[in-house]
Amino acid sequence: MPRPHAAAIIEDAWHRQLAGAMRRRGWGTRVLAFTGYGSTERVRVLGRVLMTRRPYAPAAADARATWLELRTADSERRGWRAFFTTPAGGEPVTVRIGEREYRTRSDRSGLLDLTITGHGLEPGWHDLQIVSPRAADTTAAVFVVGQGQTFGIVSDIDDTIITTTMPRPMIAAYNTFFRHEGTRRPVPGMATMYRELLAEHPGAPIVYVSTGAWNAVPSLTRFLRRSGYPLGPMLMTDWGPTNTGWFRSGRDHKRACLHRLARELPDVRWLLIGDDGQHDPSIYGEFAEQLPERVRAIGIRTLSATEQLLSHFTPIATDDYAQHVGVELPVCHASDGYTMLEQLRESLGATRA
Repeated sequence: MPRPHAAAIIEDAWHRQLAGAMRRRGWGTRVLAFTGYGSTERVRVLGRVLMTRRPYAPAAADARATWLELRTADSERRGWRAFFTTPAGGEPVTVRIGEREYRTRSDRSGLLDLTITGHGLEPGWHDLQIVSPRAADTTAAVFVVGQGQTFGIVSDIDDTIITTTMPRPMIAAYNTFFRHEGTRRPVPGMATMYRELLAEHPGAPIVYVSTGAWNAVPSLTRFLRRSGYPLGPMLMTDWGPTNTGWFRSGRDHKRACLHRLARELPDVRWLLIGDDGQHDPSIYGEFAEQLPERVRAIGIRTLSATEQLLSHFTPIATDDYAQHVGVELPVCHASDGYTMLEQLRESLGATRA
């Protein structure tokens, strides 16, 4: 293995010192279980191990909990709290499926990312038990896609399902770190579109892919529940130093996620949903040209002139590669989910005909 980047070495040393000091003061760890996914052959279990003052406190509510189980305080939290955490790298973690156990360790950022083959789970939702010696036991929800399922949705998050005016740094930081969770606004009609499309394709997966940080997954999960979005795994990334440099590439992260989904769920043809405020059109267009048999259609939410101005300092969209995809593929543009749903149904109906 090549030597890690100096920035990653410094960050790892700082985290080790900080975690060591916390352990000497009696702190333990907690496992935040994220939503996983997979096929009848393999599942991907996701989570994060963090230092905590109360290691054996009851685990948070399951990601699929109902709205009535949410606490009112959830809507009063400020986003900055999730980012002031200390990862517990190298922690032993055991995932239990029935009587079988699968052991792994958290990575340098505390991330748990374990692929299990031969799990024996039927299609649908399942709860897997996660055990770590210095943490309370918890459960992770995973969605198993059945054989023969050919429909699925990949969705961006920022400015696609939630209005965050990314990537302008100051506004994005304000929305992410300082505003109460309950003030975040969903994009009109997108939750309805996703629910109706999935209702028309029972057992189909939805996967949220974003360049946002793993720290934001708990608050985003609460946002999905409050706003009526269907729940699904979130494939996020780390902010800050990596083993190869000071920062990771958001574009490369999204490309890697799309290609991994294509490998892990080879029968699914994805409906790719994003916005024209960042690079979704070009990323989706490139993927469609490389693997046209894996893409059913592309839907691009068009930002308003004000949103474009906040995101790019210009009222004109600068990235519309999806209009020029070199394969025969429906590409829909709309400012809200209601209009996009009508366009997609018309385009996909014509394609099937």
